[in-house]
Amino acid sequence: MLEGKKFILGISGGIAAYKCAQLTRLLVKEGAEVQVIMTKLAKQFITPLTMATLSKRPILVEFFNPENGDWNSHVDSGLWADAMIVAPATANTMGKMANGIADNLLITTYLSARCPVFVAPTMDLDMYQHPSTQGNMDTLRSYGNHLIEPNDGELASGLIGKGRMAEPEEIVLHLKAFFAAKEKKDLQGKNVLVTAGATHEMIDPVRFIGNYSSGKMGYSLAEELARRGANVTLVSGPTQLEVKHQNISRVDVRSAEEMYVASEACFAKMDAAIMCAAVADYTPVSKADEKLKRNNEAFSIELKATTDIAAALGKVKTNSQVLVGFALETQNENDNAKKKLVKKNLDFIVLNSLKDKGAGFNSDTNKITIIDKDNKTREFALKSKVHVAIDIIDELTRYLANR
Repeated sequence: MLEGKKFILGISGGIAAYKCAQLTRLLVKEGAEVQVIMTKLAKQFITPLTMATLSKRPILVEFFNPENGDWNSHVDSGLWADAMIVAPATANTMGKMANGIADNLLITTYLSARCPVFVAPTMDLDMYQHPSTQGNMDTLRSYGNHLIEPNDGELASGLIGKGRMAEPEEIVLHLKAFFAAKEKKDLQGKNVLVTAGATHEMIDPVRFIGNYSSGKMGYSLAEELARRGANVTLVSGPTQLEVKHQNISRVDVRSAEEMYVASEACFAKMDAAIMCAAVADYTPVSKADEKLKRNNEAFSIELKATTDIAAALGKVKTNSQVLVGFALETQNENDNAKKKLVKKNLDFIVLNSLKDKGAGFNSDTNKITIIDKDNKTREFALKSKVHVAIDIIDELTRYLANR
């Protein structure tokens, strides 16, 4: 899958630089070419000789070759590569990447690269949690970079926490998944609806009833569908996330009613729909036009049920359409998911439990179980939501192939 691919491996000055030896070995074993670019500080953690031996290519550090004065062209390197990997990416390097501070060969190559860029952060926990670091990471994501962080669960080497660099094996898995999805077009021409994020049920102009959904799972599904050739209509509740793929048409909504209207309006044209949004079950009967003022008396809000969007679409679903639902449960998980599957006329349902560490709202990872209408159950390990999306869309593709 990575055979013949060309990678730039940018190594910055962090203790995790030693892992780049194994990363290079794995990439070369897959049949890839690796051009290593190191910062000056990186040489204190792993020697250029080691990396040159493993990559079978000269290591680039300076803008000029100190032996003969030849120019090491960052532009040519950026055009040569199929992908660039920055690992380890220290807080300092990510800050430079996010703000365009081109004071070394690694950063100038990054700024010139026209290929996908994968970033594996590493630093101590306090640095990782600092708002400036988190802000730089968000900026890099908004630029379209792919941040690879350790899952909050288990790898073969043991528990890995925030701020630790992802293991080389996991980085290779990310690369394989990316290129596999990029090359796979098994949903070419299919039209798919995805709902994502939370809904906000307004109490007054400044207050609402909602939940903690970030929309990450739904957006990962939309991106995976689009990469595989589908035309995606993404009906999204309020979120800070951005759409990347040109095959995604985003429809922004706020309330459950708005999400229902937008979904119902396009469903007849869809080959499939994935109901991933965390839609509010109840909404206020009346909404105040002005901000409600606080007083010392008890305050209550009368609520009414919202439209069950998945169930409404299930009633009008044709035999040629595939309808997928989600169930987030805290007790009797499998039983409750199976009841929803039947009640809403779903083809399969994706179950995740808040009891599973690393699953649920606001996490970059998820742990799912897929249950289909034939009562077949498939459990999956804790993975990044990007990889969970691949598993779900693989299942969807099998259903569509039989329609």
